[in-house]
Amino acid sequence: LMMPYTALKFQEISKSNKLSKSLQHYSKELSGSLGLTHIMSFSQNKSKLSMRLARTPSGPTLTFKVQQFSLSKNVRKVQRRPFDVHSSNISSHPPIVVTNNFGDTTAAPHVKLMRITFQNMFPALNVATVKLRECRRVVLFNFIRREGTEEVTNAHGQSEEDEEVEVRHYAIRATPVGITKKVRRIIQAKIPNLSKLEDISDYITGTTSTGAPAPAASGAMSDSEAEDETSHVVLPQKYNGKGNAKSHKSALKLVELGPRLRLKLTKVERGLAAGDVMYHAYVQKDPKEVKAQREKIEQEAALKKRRREEQEENVRRKKMVQEEKSERKKRRREERERVAMQELRGAAAADDSSDEDEDDRQDSDTEEEEEE
Repeated sequence: LMMPYTALKFQEISKSNKLSKSLQHYSKELSGSLGLTHIMSFSQNKSKLSMRLARTPSGPTLTFKVQQFSLSKNVRKVQRRPFDVHSSNISSHPPIVVTNNFGDTTAAPHVKLMRITFQNMFPALNVATVKLRECRRVVLFNFIRREGTEEVTNAHGQSEEDEEVEVRHYAIRATPVGITKKVRRIIQAKIPNLSKLEDISDYITGTTSTGAPAPAASGAMSDSEAEDETSHVVLPQKYNGKGNAKSHKSALKLVELGPRLRLKLTKVERGLAAGDVMYHAYVQKDPKEVKAQREKIEQEAALKKRRREEQEENVRRKKMVQEEKSERKKRRREERERVAMQELRGAAAADDSSDEDEDDRQDSDTEEEEEE
């Protein structure tokens, strides 16, 4: 869904202490080196499956409850002609983002925030410079708002929420129109078995040279052409697929790739998985409670800051004491070395003087012997 701008093969270097790593840890480690802009985190317990969508490095963080989901392999399994994702290299370019039913400027703040967050998860599309052959996929975010207070249940017996977001992922398939199915099949290199026919014109016209009906070619069935003319467009550029040439008319069709998600926004936090709760779907507070909670958060933040400053001061003081201790040891060592050097020099000077006295005595003895 997020390809190609996602860490598909990302692996952690260390497997130790894995459970203690938070969104702040991954944001600090990856937002700068990999240019990470959003983190999508899934967690599950016995009662629910949750998804957190955080904007790095400072938030906000949106928490969703996953009401329903279907994997891509399950979606393709029920399709008659699933889209071949691997051979078409469809994930080499980002998808087109469509946000539906999120309202205009009069929408609720949490609805606006959802729309902006979903749009910013994918790179912006420059209409002036975009290449048509790069537009291969569509990601749809459909906002569902139910009116009334009556409880509604789905096919699985689960109660449906009043506000939900459907996420769908499609591939764009273009088919040339304005030509017969048989000619389109040949253009798209889907050649049927013509062994029972004498000439290819028999296959095109459906009759032989004598005017008799031509035998049916095996494998002549092809994908039905879209009957809705609103899906027919004139291509301004060449598009992927044979027969989709520039200035030719083609029919566009969306083929679902999966996965499917149905999400319910439960909470919005101002920071990265922390900070003020800007919105909560189930807990409503009056202004006094909000003010008291904000003051409590500010007090906790101030206490945390004061403790950090005290810890830094303790570390600085201990470091200073250690440096002074090391300096005293250094001075004592230098003093011992100085004293040792002085003693060595004094001993050496005494040895030299005794040697000179001995030499003088020997010289005087030698002179006395010569005089005698």
